[in-house]
Amino acid sequence: MPPYIGKKLKIPFPYIKKPRLSVAYTGRRLYDSYHEIPLSNSGISWYHVNMIDRAHLRQIVQKKLDANRVVALIGPRQCGKTTLAREFVSPSSVNYFDLEDPLSLALLDQPMTALQDLTGLVVIDEVQRRPDIFPVLRVLADRNPLPARFLILGSASPELLRQSSESLAGRISTLSMSGFSLEEVGAKAQSTLWRRGGFPLSFTAPSEEASLEWRKDFVSTFLERDIPQFGFNIPSASLFRFWSLLAHYHGQVWNAAEAARTLNVSEGTARRYVDLLQDLFMVRLLQPWYTNLGKRQVKSPKVYIRDTGLLHALLGIRTEQELLLHPRSGASWEGFVIEEMIKATAPEEVYFWGTHSGAELDMLMIKDGKKIGVECKRVDAPRLTPSMRTAMQDLELTTLLVVYPGSKRYALTEDIWTVPLSCLAEEGAEW
Repeated sequence: MPPYIGKKLKIPFPYIKKPRLSVAYTGRRLYDSYHEIPLSNSGISWYHVNMIDRAHLRQIVQKKLDANRVVALIGPRQCGKTTLAREFVSPSSVNYFDLEDPLSLALLDQPMTALQDLTGLVVIDEVQRRPDIFPVLRVLADRNPLPARFLILGSASPELLRQSSESLAGRISTLSMSGFSLEEVGAKAQSTLWRRGGFPLSFTAPSEEASLEWRKDFVSTFLERDIPQFGFNIPSASLFRFWSLLAHYHGQVWNAAEAARTLNVSEGTARRYVDLLQDLFMVRLLQPWYTNLGKRQVKSPKVYIRDTGLLHALLGIRTEQELLLHPRSGASWEGFVIEEMIKATAPEEVYFWGTHSGAELDMLMIKDGKKIGVECKRVDAPRLTPSMRTAMQDLELTTLLVVYPGSKRYALTEDIWTVPLSCLAEEGAEW
């Protein structure tokens, strides 16, 4: 029998309702359904999504709110933070502040006056726009009895994290959020999620063309508007070229010097750009695991574009057929599996492992003191390889999961199992 990883690691796999989607048209422009920012001239003006239920994520937020005075929900723009927060507090409530709304900004000109008399749960969206609020939140969070708790939302701003850690140490719990997961959208939507990515408006777009147009506009808006708002003075064209270069590095060991030569910039500039995109949750640098094995091991990180929909837009992939035939298809699948595994299992630590002799492991997860290996294979029937045996022995893994897009589980050895990625979307999945 396969190892019951879900039970061993105490990973919840709640029942996920089937997605119910609806789209409304007004025939002019495409808008962000969270902040109503014009994004495109694609002929669609407004998406109103009858939401995919994110029950598990909502339960996690509620648990954190029950245990903490301040909860920070951070993640990239358009990943659904605002929609989730509005399930806790109505945007029409006096307890809801959206700092991209001029009225809310005006109300918080005197934050202590605006916040001190409120009771219950208070939501402050895009809080990184007003870092001076954090000292006020510290004072309000220290009251006894405590009349109000605070849910603050931020678009993955490093400034948000720095201010919160300085001003709210011991009072705040931070939860990182991303787009839809396979657990949320269901196994039948696996290929769509891989192709379009997890951003809600990309995933729920009425056509492949509309989805791709949204992603292109997202990249443009992110570079031209969001980056300057975060306080970084970087030419959008330069950062776009760098981001596109990273898409071609996706799934490979990151070499800043090589990238710098390619773009004719300094190595320090290349490192600064990749750190920025990582801080804003656009890129994942998967750090290497190395230990004293008597072998030469890889000590540079691997780089991934975190959302595969954005990866495909940057690579110019438009259709499913183009994706399957693209030379980076296998690397795209690898990144997709890694992100979905991290979302589903919430490990304490994640790494990759490789040696200069060729042995490697796509991902090493550490959860509850156990080492779980993950290999990502986009093949019909994965087979046991010498690299898998080496990883099991050298890393002393509890088990190794070979994740593939098929439908059957089967054992390669007693501790090495081939499992479908769709298991993440099954009710009560036990690996």
